[in-house]
Amino acid sequence: RIRTFPIMGTLGYVYNRVLRGIQWASFLDLYDYQKEVALELLEQKYAYKRYPYKHYESVFTRFYQGYILPEKFDVDKRKLHLSTLVMSAQMTREEALAQLQLRGYVSGGQGRRPRATRPSLASILRGAGDHLREVLGDNESAAHLEQMRHFIETGAAREAATRADTIRIAKLRDTLDRNFEAIGTPAFPTTDIAFHRALVAVLGNPVILTLHDMFVSDMLAKRPHLNDRLSHDQIVYEEHRQIYQAILDSNPQIATDVMDRHLARSYRSRLAAPQSLAPDPLNRG
Repeated sequence: RIRTFPIMGTLGYVYNRVLRGIQWASFLDLYDYQKEVALELLEQKYAYKRYPYKHYESVFTRFYQGYILPEKFDVDKRKLHLSTLVMSAQMTREEALAQLQLRGYVSGGQGRRPRATRPSLASILRGAGDHLREVLGDNESAAHLEQMRHFIETGAAREAATRADTIRIAKLRDTLDRNFEAIGTPAFPTTDIAFHRALVAVLGNPVILTLHDMFVSDMLAKRPHLNDRLSHDQIVYEEHRQIYQAILDSNPQIATDVMDRHLARSYRSRLAAPQSLAPDPLNRG
């Protein structure tokens, strides 16, 4: 038992605070502590390695603060930690909200103040996609997302031709029929997206399907204006039909080849025409 270390219990605190009028001074609040400066010093001088988040330094603290508190008691201490950085001018409120957004913890919009909420898979991936666009720019990020789509859908076509069950094939056939009925109408893009989604669903992977719903559907929905919609829709449908037939015939090679050509043509058709230096023959000025 420690007999010489000074301690203060509840009665001692009341006596000193109320009767003697002694004020508590949080001396650490008076120290100019800069989190990033401290972390950089530790890294440079002591080879310190940052862990994912505050109090994630051990298995127990990570489990307690990252799972027990938010899941059992609905307590997210990250809000408090980011708030202290905002109050000490080490981070702006917008930056703190951006960090919560990146982790999928912010909801808002429609004139409502942003609020911290429990993340979903879609919100996390959407936040990552927004940051990708900010870092790479629209054109480069679109190219990377198109490449991701290429990997996903050619793989889905191969897997569908290899192991798709009758229920998956029936759903794919249903989307193909609706795609045919919508040829030449404004509803065709929606049925186009539905066909590709049904194909990706064959993989049975919720992460890949969420990526498809977020990015691929967005890319297809923003296709440029078509001068000959009917001809375009007929070409797309015929490629869809060939993919379906290859899946029905259990021919992964043909299914993959047709999907590869289909995606390459689709991507090129959505690229905007570059600006030209040649004078416009109709411009008389």
